[in-house]
Amino acid sequence: MQIFGVDIGGSGIKGAPVDLDRGDLAQERLKVLTPHPATPDTVADGVKEVVDHFGWTGPVGITFPGVVTGGATIRTAANVDKTWIDTDARALLGERLGGLPVTVINDADAAGVAEMQFGAGRDRRGTVIMLTFGTGIGSALFAEGVLVPNTELGHLELHGHDAEKRASSKAKEDHDLSWEHWAHRVQTYLAHVEMLFSPELFIIGGGVSRKAEKFLHFIEDIKAEIVPAQLQNNAGIVGAAMRAAKEG
Repeated sequence: MQIFGVDIGGSGIKGAPVDLDRGDLAQERLKVLTPHPATPDTVADGVKEVVDHFGWTGPVGITFPGVVTGGATIRTAANVDKTWIDTDARALLGERLGGLPVTVINDADAAGVAEMQFGAGRDRRGTVIMLTFGTGIGSALFAEGVLVPNTELGHLELHGHDAEKRASSKAKEDHDLSWEHWAHRVQTYLAHVEMLFSPELFIIGGGVSRKAEKFLHFIEDIKAEIVPAQLQNNAGIVGAAMRAAKEG
């Protein structure tokens, strides 16, 4: 069974048909740059470009980098244009895609759902937290395999700042941090999250999951196991498709 998944990020919009039996992309994904400003209309155009590229005519699951309530309404927009707030994303994107059935889910929640089903969180119980490091920091919290949606732990305060302003991949690039220096910031952040939730497992996702060997060994004094995401940067696409299949 195949469903289309689209992952909207602060820097790119990427998508592909997903083989839900394997939990992997059925075709090579297409990525287009996220427009700036990333308004609802311009982002919807990017989503349409990705979906149209494959000639897709079925259900589409779409992630959004912010809080999504009721599978439709956007409540926060930290890394895209603020005009997204209170937008009915399901209606907007469904209309732009010519009436295709659309499901919308928080981006980190989608990545987490995919990792729990097909990746590093498979068969893991207890408390599991997936953290995606990219333009911001997304989070997905699971208690005994059940998702607690829209946790947005990237906005926890750390040294007087949003944690993602200090420890995201974008912060590493913006401040030209070495892998070791950045890993120490991540360690401070993980220690704070661990103090609050005492997880058994942290799954590290986003683009940096492909480079885990460059930084994970610098992270010390965390009691939870820390592993890179197995689906790497495709987790959001897979999770979006999974949610669309579930709701369809």
